[in-house]
Amino acid sequence: MSSDSEAESGVPLIDPEFDTAPASERKKRKADDEIATAGAAKKAKKAQKKEKRKANRQMRAKEINEDDLDQEHGVNRAFERMDSQLLADYTNSRTRLYGTELSSVELEDKLIPVRCIKDSSTWKQMRTQDTLPAFLKSQSADLKPTPANPCGAPHTVIVTASGIRAADIYRALKSGLPKQGVKNPNVSKLFAKHMKLAEQATTLKKNKIDFGVGTPDRLSALLDNGALCTANLQRIIIDVSYIDQKKRGILDMRELHEPLLKLLLRKEFVGNDDAEDENELFVFF
Repeated sequence: MSSDSEAESGVPLIDPEFDTAPASERKKRKADDEIATAGAAKKAKKAQKKEKRKANRQMRAKEINEDDLDQEHGVNRAFERMDSQLLADYTNSRTRLYGTELSSVELEDKLIPVRCIKDSSTWKQMRTQDTLPAFLKSQSADLKPTPANPCGAPHTVIVTASGIRAADIYRALKSGLPKQGVKNPNVSKLFAKHMKLAEQATTLKKNKIDFGVGTPDRLSALLDNGALCTANLQRIIIDVSYIDQKKRGILDMRELHEPLLKLLLRKEFVGNDDAEDENELFVFF
């Protein structure tokens, strides 16, 4: 009995906590582990670069073809062929391009929903300021005057890249709308270079308007102070086809793109996050 107990007592009940392998073997194993770790990190970095290249390819795929930039007429003709989905994709690709510092959740809140965009791709004419009145007529059931009350409540708002462009659009509407059957069109200038914000707000609160032409920042400011009313609003025309001498449009410059998104993504325009109904308020020209 005692000999059996002594034999059993010589068997360890648990494995030793220290590595009994020779030092050379431990060193080799450590080196192998370091190589494996470095290899995994390298693979992860390679995969990350691959994803970035894929994203860049997708971004480039949404870039405008140089042949579509008609500098003679100051027009980007690519927008003529884009339906609602393509317009949303292109606009949102620019948002992602300018918002690289934003989280995925923050970016999601800045994307234009396709349900808010009207498909105007069936209209085949070149989209210049002179053809805008005919475009409006083709995209609208009617362009009848708004009621006397409330004041400052247009049925159509046109968003442009600059005050100079807004002034050109204003003149084009005043001269072109009567040819489309709109007598004495009531068009209001809603941009900074024309009038100070306080003066503009006072004027809007006292007068009815049918068409408003302005820039994103000024339109947002007038909505914020309650001078510009949305009670009669049926459409927001975004002047995306126009390009300047450097072939840039309102979506191609971050300093213009961001104020435009801030304006368009207002709750009174796009509704709640869970909204599904199509309102087609945005019309890209």
